[in-house]
Amino acid sequence: MSAARTLPQYAAPGLRLLSIGLNPSLPSVRAGYYFANPRNRFWRAFFASGLAPVRGEPSAALHRALLEAGVGFTDTVRRATRGGAELRAADFRAGAAALLALLGECRPAWAWFHGKVAYRQFLRHAPAAAPGTVDWGLQPQRLAGARVFVTPNPSPANAAHSLAEITGWYRRLAALAHG
Repeated sequence: MSAARTLPQYAAPGLRLLSIGLNPSLPSVRAGYYFANPRNRFWRAFFASGLAPVRGEPSAALHRALLEAGVGFTDTVRRATRGGAELRAADFRAGAAALLALLGECRPAWAWFHGKVAYRQFLRHAPAAAPGTVDWGLQPQRLAGARVFVTPNPSPANAAHSLAEITGWYRRLAALAHG
């Protein structure tokens, strides 16, 4: 697979919520939409949490409908890999700068990071970001005006968190984002 192959970003000005993963998986790139691995728990947790303004079968069409409803999708690093261990500091430096620019252009109300690794690496490599302690949930920092929320990564590689736990964190975000 070429390093240039990735997923499209589903982002536009005025988003309510921007979902930010670590980087695209190879199954997602092949399918053409985020969280395409059937073992990934994202869609089950998302639909059960109250975050989803529209429902449907996971697909690029669903992503477009979600974008129209104010929910966007991107990644900290745009390069697709078999796993996060393949990412390098240069990937995070380039990704953090690009993500910060995207946040400035889109101005979402909420920046939702999937996993502490994604957010910690963003903070470590973003220009003018202040690295700090990363906990689950609402973060003290704002990014381009967006409130930041970190949930466990729903990837099947992250077996430390159950579907119920992930859904619970998504529900906490929904309560804040809809409140």
